[in-house]
Amino acid sequence: MSKVLVTGAAGFIGFHLSERLLKDGHEVVGLDNLNAYYDVRLKEARLARLQPKTGFRFEKLDLAERERMAKLFEKERFDIVVNLAAQAGVRYSLQNPHAYVDANLVGFINILEGCRHSGVKHLVFASSSSVYGANTTMPFSVHQNVDHPLSLYAATKKANELMAHTYSHLYRLPCTGLRFFTVYGPWGRPDMALFLFTKAIVEGNPITVFNHGKMRRDFTYIDDIVEGVVRVMNNTATPNAAWTGAKPDPATSNAPYRIYNIGNHEPVELMRFVDLIQEKLGRKAVIEYADMQAGDVPATYADVEDLSRDVGFAPGTPIETGIERFVKWYTEFYGVK
Repeated sequence: MSKVLVTGAAGFIGFHLSERLLKDGHEVVGLDNLNAYYDVRLKEARLARLQPKTGFRFEKLDLAERERMAKLFEKERFDIVVNLAAQAGVRYSLQNPHAYVDANLVGFINILEGCRHSGVKHLVFASSSSVYGANTTMPFSVHQNVDHPLSLYAATKKANELMAHTYSHLYRLPCTGLRFFTVYGPWGRPDMALFLFTKAIVEGNPITVFNHGKMRRDFTYIDDIVEGVVRVMNNTATPNAAWTGAKPDPATSNAPYRIYNIGNHEPVELMRFVDLIQEKLGRKAVIEYADMQAGDVPATYADVEDLSRDVGFAPGTPIETGIERFVKWYTEFYGVK
């Protein structure tokens, strides 16, 4: 079994991935800075479920701390690194852009340097569907050009892909970037729509629906995300022998580098999403409509053909099932009557 570094282990995806890797028998070092971007108590509750498990160790550490990160890599000699730690959120990037530079750029170069100098066999890192930005050809394909981001968050994720490719080329470090599409499920992030809407409906407060409800999202259930990550981890990136600089493919390289979408490849209308939350809660929402916020995109839709071909898996949990599971978790965790 491998020794795996999971950054952002107290976060939504990192927590679920760590549980799965421990169940599979891996040794997991979970790193997180437990910042206050959202309620730290939720992060601590996730961590409290991980810490008693055999094979798990926690490091409270910020990716931007260069010397401490270097020492961690030197000491631990990880087999695989899964970088999920980041400053997340499109809308927050309008308010606090420097947080994205520190976590997503400075932090990521420290990850790359650690992997380079300690012989990591495979770096898997979280990118985002937001990199598609101004693209309108649906479904979004990893073979499309993505040079028109619409938020600083998206720009930092695109930068991560470029930085990883550079290290893959220079140092032959196998790197795989995963563009996640609107992840949801139990233990989810409080800044995401499902959590925000559920909380507001439970408390009798209005929900804000942007772009007057004319939004479509490729909602992807957390278990499908984790399954995709695990399969990619075990499928170390290799060079594409057919790659050519005369017609460069953005998703592959002559270096050991790959990009995949992980999405449910079935966009859902936002109002259908809201209707399902109301149905599963058994409560009505008070809806306030608003214009689309700066940095948002009207629709996301993942082409997962490459993922399916290379690792034999494509997400498929129906939105009805996923929302039901989230609502069950939310009402139990927060004691909703």
